[in-house]
Amino acid sequence: MIRIEHEQRTVRRMIEIYCQHKHGNRGREGTDTLCGECQELLDYAMLRLSHCKYGEDKPACVNCPIHCYKPDKRREIAQVMRHSGPWMLFYSPIMTVRHLCRR
Repeated sequence: MIRIEHEQRTVRRMIEIYCQHKHGNRGREGTDTLCGECQELLDYAMLRLSHCKYGEDKPACVNCPIHCYKPDKRREIAQVMRHSGPWMLFYSPIMTVRHLCRR
């Protein structure tokens, strides 16, 4: 699987975990059970990732010299990642290890 697809899967999973914990949406991985706010953030993140100018050489967003997210969306995704990051070890341990190795 290519780099951008890995990033998209990871962001999707983090938003699903966040939505489940913060908004009470209960669904299994990969299902369309996000609330409107989280679905909007996911759609925005997928769009930004699909248009990343670095492509397969994409650095982790935190290390990227270009911030392609609008400031409000950047704050939202940072909040999601802060919350979901530790939970990823429990929900998706293999995905977490792969993500940490690619950073």
